[in-house]
Amino acid sequence: MSHGFETRALQVTTGAAENVFDLTADCVAFLAEVASGRDGLLNVFAPHATMGVALIETGAGSDDDLLAALHTLLPADDRWQHRHGSPGHGRDHVLPAIVPPHATLPVIGGQLALGTWQSVCLVDTNRDNPNRQVRLSFLG
Repeated sequence: MSHGFETRALQVTTGAAENVFDLTADCVAFLAEVASGRDGLLNVFAPHATMGVALIETGAGSDDDLLAALHTLLPADDRWQHRHGSPGHGRDHVLPAIVPPHATLPVIGGQLALGTWQSVCLVDTNRDNPNRQVRLSFLG
């Protein structure tokens, strides 16, 4: 039985360097306010053409490994047809095809049901735009 839909926009500063930015605490805080012990779904959406949302372990090197893998897959060089911004910025516009700008996650009893070591993260390789927005939506 659905009890409603709650949504909130977060303003996030990811910084001037490529970044894997952990949003897990923000997701947990949002659910504490709106889920009221209910089961449902949390949707995390980044309304940007140059950013993705990933579930990944952080703090043990996996976040740096992800950025290194993206450098291999999407080098910051002059091969890209999309050519405004800093050198290689065209790759930032390809990123959401590899790391999608959204994730939908289970919520059980009002709690985010992540696996061991999983964190909800923004993946931001766009050094030209450190000011971002993320939309959190709970349906339960």
